[in-house]
Amino acid sequence: MLVTMKWHGLACQKGVYFPNNGKDRNCCRSYCCGGYGCSAMKTRRIHVATCELNVVSVSMKGLTWFGCVRLKMPQMGLQFGSITMRNSLAVSGVVACNESKLVSEDNRQKELIRRGIDQFDKDPLGQKLPPWGIVSDNSELVSNEKEEQDLVESGKDQFDMDSCGQNLPLQQGSDINNEKIVQSPSLLNNRVTVNESRVHFLEETDENELSRRILMLSRSNKIRSALQLLRSMEFSGLQPNRHACNSLLSCLIRHELHEDALRVFEYMKKNEITTGHAYSLILKAVASTKGCDSALDMFTELEAFSREKKDFDVIVYNTMISVCGKEKNWVETQRIWRSMKENDYHGTQVTYSLLVSIFVRCGQNELALEAYSEMVQNGLKPREDTLHAVIGACSKKGNWDLALNIFQNMLDHGLKPNLIACNALINLLGKAGEIKLAFKVFKILKSLGHTPDEYTWNALLSGLYRANQHVDALQLFERLKREQNSLLNEHLYNTALMSCQKLGLWDRALQLVWQAEASGLSVSTASYNLAIGACEVARKPEVALEVYEHMVHQKCPPDTFTYLSLIRSCIGASLWDKVEEILDQVAPDVSLYNAVIHGMCLRGKTESAKKLYMKMGKSGLKPDGALMLQNLRKNST
Repeated sequence: MLVTMKWHGLACQKGVYFPNNGKDRNCCRSYCCGGYGCSAMKTRRIHVATCELNVVSVSMKGLTWFGCVRLKMPQMGLQFGSITMRNSLAVSGVVACNESKLVSEDNRQKELIRRGIDQFDKDPLGQKLPPWGIVSDNSELVSNEKEEQDLVESGKDQFDMDSCGQNLPLQQGSDINNEKIVQSPSLLNNRVTVNESRVHFLEETDENELSRRILMLSRSNKIRSALQLLRSMEFSGLQPNRHACNSLLSCLIRHELHEDALRVFEYMKKNEITTGHAYSLILKAVASTKGCDSALDMFTELEAFSREKKDFDVIVYNTMISVCGKEKNWVETQRIWRSMKENDYHGTQVTYSLLVSIFVRCGQNELALEAYSEMVQNGLKPREDTLHAVIGACSKKGNWDLALNIFQNMLDHGLKPNLIACNALINLLGKAGEIKLAFKVFKILKSLGHTPDEYTWNALLSGLYRANQHVDALQLFERLKREQNSLLNEHLYNTALMSCQKLGLWDRALQLVWQAEASGLSVSTASYNLAIGACEVARKPEVALEVYEHMVHQKCPPDTFTYLSLIRSCIGASLWDKVEEILDQVAPDVSLYNAVIHGMCLRGKTESAKKLYMKMGKSGLKPDGALMLQNLRKNST
């Protein structure tokens, strides 16, 4: 038999089993039911109140009684007093108790049987009731005939608690798949929620024991049972501890039931049992479903709320810093960092590791170094990944002494800097002109078991080039060809070509270009320009023109720097016809005309310079008048 009670918009269903003794009983004499009462009940004070239930339906084998119930109940004990059924078809004088026995009244039973079953379809007013299914009384009560039949056949309650409110042993696995899932509008759209509206009579009133049960149910993924127990405790004026609520909150979020998680969190806020762990859990849930902006809005609201309760901790700030870091929102990361310090929270190792990592990833190297400095001042020991990130920040800011100091400290404490950190330090020292230190780090790199890559060799070659040690750069390039020829790429060839250009080694430059082409590398315009530049320094204009022709044959488009180098080479050798030929081949360019005018003035060809100057004006180009006047004055003197 299934008993359905509706009271102030809340519904309660209870299955009651009747043993088969040869007769089918027509009525229920006693049952226990849970209800949801007013939350204004005060602990340890029991007052008897009379309330009236709107609709009661008692169903058995497809037949249904409908009626109204008037009951007495203590506000705390959840033990229902005497229940009177106003419907003449139901049983009056029913006594509710917490014992699973049936009280029969044979005379009343015989009278009901005599009236006949045809009266079951009428309500207390004699009106015809709608067919079995949906009954309306300000809200809809939906019955499930299959569920009733199962309850009658099984002869026992299928829920996690018996009729007297005693908890049954835990079952393995989650009960979420056996519970009806309903949609509910909420802050988190497209999420489902467990229907946990049932409450139960609790024999156990020890809050610690009930909290332990919620904890065990949550750990066993008994979500529905845990929620019902929480609601039952709330109805009974009992309150679980923080640990139990945190466990339930974590379980709900783990199963992506964020709507229920928000309800539990609001319950914790209302009862002032929130913790930093609870804040972190709910903020991460909001960030994963609604995004970083929604989480930031909630964080701002909770931060103001926590200033009064003093229940925030640094872990909450770490959570929001991590959320902002995933979105590379360094502005909000910095704001949260400042807010944390203003509220007298001291960052942990995790806090500063997150700050350094996020700021370096977002290119805010000054903020990264500031966070590292504050970390050291607070006496916190940076992690290895944090030190690597700081070395990278130092390389971007040119702070080579700090980077070298961190590198040495890592070695002193038995840490092993990775290859990226070593390359960054070598490149930084090379830019600072500290070539000897750069090669010392290179030796340490190999002693640590790292294999130098193309970035390592390029940092060393670039350092030698900046230090004007061009011969050493070319020797290092030859060493690289012998030891790790497979690492050669366009950047390494270009670095060697730059040294050839500085030394005027045009033949060596041409050899490098031919080797790059033979190895299958894509030789760019910049590479050909460096070879032509080497010919210019060596005063080999004919060779420069040959390289230019080869470049065009290779379908590599020349640029302005290519023509400028060719023009300077031809002017140096007084190949004026070649200069005019180049000017005729290319589109009018102010830089090229100014270079030719300057070269003509230096060679004393003033008249030719004046003619070209006038030609520029007619072509719509704006000549450099100051340059022209300067050269004319030099020639006149």
